[in-house]
Amino acid sequence: MPPVEIRSDKLLKPKKAKTVREDFSLPMLEYLMLETLKLRSSKLGSPVKKNVLVRAGIKALASMSDANFLAMLKTVPARKTERASKD
Repeated sequence: MPPVEIRSDKLLKPKKAKTVREDFSLPMLEYLMLETLKLRSSKLGSPVKKNVLVRAGIKALASMSDANFLAMLKTVPARKTERASKD
């Protein structure tokens, strides 16, 4: 049996992370905050999309201490979920 050739370029290639598609709604004020943050990043020379801002926010929350995390959660009012009516 001939020796098996191992390609080093395949070993070094990182696996692509799976993505999950999720739909959600935001109050208008929070949506406008996202738009303001997009403008802010553009003015700083680093334009981003909304999904990048959301992902950065998740990372920021994950890096907080438990006390800061809970304090931040308490600043966000609970909302009744709104479902689109099926006609």
